[in-house]
Amino acid sequence: MTATPSTRVGFIGLGNMGSGMTHNLQKAGYALVVNDIRRESAAALLENGAIWADTPAEVAAQSDVVITMLPTPRHVDTVVNGKNGILAGIADGGCWIDMSTSVPDVANGVRFDHADRGLRILDAPVSGMSVGAASGMLQIFVGGSSDDFEELLPIFKAMGDPERILHVGAAGTGYAVKLMINQLWFSHLVATAEVLSIGVKAGVDLGVLRASLIASPANSNFVQHDVLSILGDGDYDEGFSIALACKDLGLSIDLARSVGVPAELSGLVEQIYRRARAQYGDSAGEMSPVRLYEDLSGINLRLNDSTPSSPADVVAAVAAAEEAAEVSANAAVAASVAASAAASAVASSVNADLASA
Repeated sequence: MTATPSTRVGFIGLGNMGSGMTHNLQKAGYALVVNDIRRESAAALLENGAIWADTPAEVAAQSDVVITMLPTPRHVDTVVNGKNGILAGIADGGCWIDMSTSVPDVANGVRFDHADRGLRILDAPVSGMSVGAASGMLQIFVGGSSDDFEELLPIFKAMGDPERILHVGAAGTGYAVKLMINQLWFSHLVATAEVLSIGVKAGVDLGVLRASLIASPANSNFVQHDVLSILGDGDYDEGFSIALACKDLGLSIDLARSVGVPAELSGLVEQIYRRARAQYGDSAGEMSPVRLYEDLSGINLRLNDSTPSSPADVVAAVAAAEEAAEVSANAAVAASVAASAAASAVASSVNADLASA
């Protein structure tokens, strides 16, 4: 049966992401049963009719579908398998969706240990940060049965962009897709920080360099869009901490190790992130490696109002600079000619004076 607003949704984890996701579920008409380690994080939801449950087991017992949105696999394991965890309350045949950025181990353990209970389990991690969670425009990558995906699609649509809610394969593939997206994004960030720092230190205007990259085969979404929060406002995105970014990078490396694929570049990116974490602290923003490059190179990567921001702007700026240089050169030539003429006049006057003497 397809999920409808009459479906009662249990939601565990009301942090930066979960708070926006539950708001949009409630906005779509879903009745909620919620739990978090901080009851105060549920205040607005409770005012709008959500039910508070003291334990994950109570959430599961009162819900048709249970969603977890938690920081680490360890937290997922505790919430699912703990003394008062989801498994203690969920009915046989019940549905659990893990939307955390995690790995398949916990869910696979549940499938193996509770195979006789007929539980339906999906992994559905998200991209889009807290802004996407608040706006209901998350990207969602779902691993699991296609039938379960179709049944639960209305719930996913309440939280995400309908055009970017993807069924990516069997159980566990959602986790893998999300980790690979994160890994590539973090790699883009480190590469961009390095390239911009080197180029600016070599004397290239920051805006000209960025616009040149955008116009080239090396363009990326990070160069064109994401880096602007730093270049424009000095915002390193504290909405997602570097401690969590390091967690995600570690999970990505673990996944590479488990499938036997070398991850040398990813390992280096992870070490750069851990260096930035050591430098600026756990709560620093996920884009703090850019700040690390800024500090190491002694520059501030900031655009100003007159900085070119597109290839067309670069062309205009270069043309203006060439015109200014030409005007300056012509002025220099004219000044030189005038100086030569003046010198010649002086010399002629002196020679005339000598001849008359």
